[in-house]
Amino acid sequence: MDYSFKPIGLVHSPFQKIEEVPREKNLHPEGFQSIQGTLEIFPEFAAGLEEIDGFTYLYVIFVFHQAQEKKLISHPPHDGQPRGVFATRSPRRPNPLGLTIVRLLSREGRFLHVQEIDMIEGTPILDIKPYTPKDIKSDARFGWLEKFQT
Repeated sequence: MDYSFKPIGLVHSPFQKIEEVPREKNLHPEGFQSIQGTLEIFPEFAAGLEEIDGFTYLYVIFVFHQAQEKKLISHPPHDGQPRGVFATRSPRRPNPLGLTIVRLLSREGRFLHVQEIDMIEGTPILDIKPYTPKDIKSDARFGWLEKFQT
């Protein structure tokens, strides 16, 4: 099966290159709290933003558009141990899809001003979904990352 996707918008970010983005948002969220950017939604998709203002956090599904290689084994920077790519957040994936959570600060028409951004300028956005109370699972386990939780 083949699938093709049409981006619904683009990210406007203070980061121009992958190397500029701080690593490990989930382990060090405090380093991302002040980083702001804008999600520009293309005009033909703007109607889909109705009622989004009522949410504090949003999931953003995007393309790692500058990822050059695909690897099934990743070496997370904070751990150094080889891990299967599906047990990591590496951009070097068979399908270069990314998922992040951003804080919605405000909406101006088809522009969403967000905080806690970890994507680079020009990143294609494939979808946006609201972060809801049902997304928090009390019995969640975090695999090899549990040793880094405090």
